[in-house]
Amino acid sequence: MTIDTLFLGRVDYQSTYAAMQEFTSQRGLQPLQDVRDKLWICEHNPVYTQGLAGKAEHIFNPGNIPVVQTNRGGQVTYHGPGQVVAYPLMDLKRAGYFIKEYVYRIEEAVIRTLLHFDITGHRVAGAPGIYVRLDDPRSHALLAQRPQKIVKAAQLGSEPFRYAAGSDPNSCADTPSVRHQKVSPDFTGLGKIAALGIKVSRNCTYHGVALNVAMDLEPYSRINPCGYQALQTVDLSTIGVFAAWQEAAEVLADKLVIYLGH
Repeated sequence: MTIDTLFLGRVDYQSTYAAMQEFTSQRGLQPLQDVRDKLWICEHNPVYTQGLAGKAEHIFNPGNIPVVQTNRGGQVTYHGPGQVVAYPLMDLKRAGYFIKEYVYRIEEAVIRTLLHFDITGHRVAGAPGIYVRLDDPRSHALLAQRPQKIVKAAQLGSEPFRYAAGSDPNSCADTPSVRHQKVSPDFTGLGKIAALGIKVSRNCTYHGVALNVAMDLEPYSRINPCGYQALQTVDLSTIGVFAAWQEAAEVLADKLVIYLGH
């Protein structure tokens, strides 16, 4: 399966959102084999985006930053200069995996991107996205609040790939006994470095993931990021990694192609 990568540069959020919707609606009108999956890599001018579950009280001081209502999952997040935003436009039916695995693969691509910069990314049970330890961002020590049960392993290219509870449909988090239990995420000692929100329409994905590289983080103080009060948000520069936006964008794009394309 081939994914075409396109670097868009800095683009307006609303027009990009509209273009994703248009691409997704149009691809269903053409023969499946004629429509290649896409990966758009970009950054945006300052904007708050609100997910379908978003609550107005989580945006308490937007100031002059526009708020855009979207149809992705999740709550409010912020996009701005110095952040790499990746939008995979994929047909999951053709790819051969389901939504939970898709989310896991995106998160794994972010984790591998962070490893490129000698940073250890972590998952937190019940809270999509990737987090780092604030006291030691390079520590490989496992989090107590990580998804607990790993049920199988596979290989993606030359890099190991594991399915975790809450990501694999066959894992313990998707069994009847625990499926409806609400997990209360524990963010103690953690900062969020990548946010994820997706939409799937007729097996086709849009929206995606945002990795913080070197940003003005002040706008995060005006919201409850992803709906969590006092959740600290960080970027690579905050934790001592001074990478160019283009380098981070190219690494993330490469990892997404690897992990989404197998």
